[in-house]
Amino acid sequence: MEMMKPPAEVLYARELQALQQEDTGKRPPNWLLSPVYIRDFIIGREQPARLDGEEVTITRKFYGNDILIERAIVTLAGNRGLMLVGEPGTAKTMLSELLSAAISGTSTNTIQGTAGTTEDMIKYSWNYAMLLDKGPSEQALVPSPLYHGMKKGIVTRFEEITRCPSEAQDSLISIMSDKVMNIPELESGVLFAKPGFNIIGTANIRDKGVNEMSSALKRRFNFETIRPISNVKLEARIIESQAHNLLVHSGIDMPIDLEIVELLATTFMELRTGMTREGYKIDVPQAVMSTAEAVSVYVQSAMTSYYYEDKNVTLDRLVQNMLGTVAKENEKDLAALKTYFSRVIKERAREDQLWAAYYEEKKWIG
Repeated sequence: MEMMKPPAEVLYARELQALQQEDTGKRPPNWLLSPVYIRDFIIGREQPARLDGEEVTITRKFYGNDILIERAIVTLAGNRGLMLVGEPGTAKTMLSELLSAAISGTSTNTIQGTAGTTEDMIKYSWNYAMLLDKGPSEQALVPSPLYHGMKKGIVTRFEEITRCPSEAQDSLISIMSDKVMNIPELESGVLFAKPGFNIIGTANIRDKGVNEMSSALKRRFNFETIRPISNVKLEARIIESQAHNLLVHSGIDMPIDLEIVELLATTFMELRTGMTREGYKIDVPQAVMSTAEAVSVYVQSAMTSYYYEDKNVTLDRLVQNMLGTVAKENEKDLAALKTYFSRVIKERAREDQLWAAYYEEKKWIG
């Protein structure tokens, strides 16, 4: 079946199968891989694995703190949940997906937190037609991803937990403490979690104050902070890799322009940190200038060039698509981008042909 965005367990199926075949290490109950092999799956390794007589390269999928990955895996083997926090676009969701796929074989057992999320959506609800016809029964119960996670002994992902109302969040407290869900409407009345069950939550720092987690709930999680990428070369590699995957899945056969990727990575990092590589301070837009946004800008620019000009990504399309990202929070942020072009890029344009061509596209900013 064709998918617009295959989950990690599909995208990296051969790697997971090869590692599982090779893995003889110690593993927690109901885990598909041992902690050592889960770490290798996420951060990659030099030695390929073998599957059906063929070598399978184990690629790096997460770029960041490798020790954080080890701590996250050990947390999920214990009694506490894992909470991944950080700026928007720092790959918290991707890491959550990779961990779930490697531990449980599925990353789609997910609750998406919103302002409208209720306790019923987190725990369980009812098929009211069956409920009225036959009364409370397991057949009439509509299980949530959390219910499935407990019943099957698999990881449940809870995305953007701080977007949920506080009372909905706190419905997790007793479940995480006792690993039991009470269902008073049923005669059996209790669902005990099978070994292997745990929760990975994510929350972005910018929304921390939307619905602050209670102290009681925080104590049920170990927190790990995902930091933004701080190296231009590394950020460029991530943009290159993710943009390539997205374009391939969109049916676009187009080489990645590495020079434009590095230029884009430099722009985003300098606007994100407020510091240029020459050591000058610059204005920082309110918009999220994350690696994920940079990937989106490159992919949108490449697709625009592909469909409208039938050629590779161009600088004018790059700047045009950058405007929407910078002005996402506040249109006044375009002034910060304009100043960046006028001062930083103009200076570099005197010595570098690519930056000179980039500077010419300042006309799109207005």
